[in-house]
Amino acid sequence: MNDNSEMKLFAGTGNPALCQAIADALEMPLGEVKISRFADGETYVQYKESVRGADAFIIQPTGPPVDSNLVELLILIDAMRRASADRITAVLPYFGYARQEKKDKPREAITAKLIADVLSAAGADRVVTMDLHADAIQGFFNIPVDHLTALGMFAEYFQAKNLENLVIVSPDEGRVKQARKLVRILDAPLAVGYKHHEHHGHTEITQLAGDVKGKTPIILEDMITTGGSIIECVNALIANGANPEIYVAASHGVLAANAVDRLNDHPAIAEIVITDSVPLAREKERSKIKVLSAAPMFAEAIRRINQGESITSLFD
Repeated sequence: MNDNSEMKLFAGTGNPALCQAIADALEMPLGEVKISRFADGETYVQYKESVRGADAFIIQPTGPPVDSNLVELLILIDAMRRASADRITAVLPYFGYARQEKKDKPREAITAKLIADVLSAAGADRVVTMDLHADAIQGFFNIPVDHLTALGMFAEYFQAKNLENLVIVSPDEGRVKQARKLVRILDAPLAVGYKHHEHHGHTEITQLAGDVKGKTPIILEDMITTGGSIIECVNALIANGANPEIYVAASHGVLAANAVDRLNDHPAIAEIVITDSVPLAREKERSKIKVLSAAPMFAEAIRRINQGESITSLFD
């Protein structure tokens, strides 16, 4: 990258509030870009200012509607590349299609790998994202990937609450590595649930390893979609003697269908803490849902990338 490249920041339509918050944290304006739809639903993109030679950052989480937001991001990248930007960094606070990072059954797609390939083919030179469904997805890219995490935000939040007799709960084996980091920060024991996915949308906790009796659990997840896995985990914790004051921390609150009511109405759930990586619609706001902003973290990561500084030290 040219050392004299001017940093420019552009937003897709996937999460306008988060994009603006990142721009505010960087104390710089969002660039001018026209994004519209043709009558048949196709997306049109035109940058309304020069990006030639720029160090350009495009912020566009690929949450619901996933296909529409993803295609919009690809078109934003392609238009940027054709406009001769010096470097294009795709900032995806939420990385859609990450659930399928391996083949569990014959003749399945590995969508996370496919999306990695498509982003590179569109012209992205770098990707910034947060709390991927599986860490291995970073290896699907042949370009640099900066993998941020909301763990620090969650740790600070729960430290401020001064909760006693905690236990950190990973609802499946896949989150154990992340859960152990929270265990170290909060100085609490670990419990692990073991899931069985009978079919799409149905999860059963078949076993719970660890002592939760009389303890206040914090369940750590990467995302909440329907809430089914969380409710299964909560019920398993109660059945094993945990306090009926259970906290949930999830980086991405997708909260599809009636998930907000399922979680908010559960008597044993005290609070659901999520980030703003996926926008929470006003009609989905509930008393138990607390949203932490990831904007300062993404803003600092963007600043460091532009200045050629370490991203890893952001989490030391």
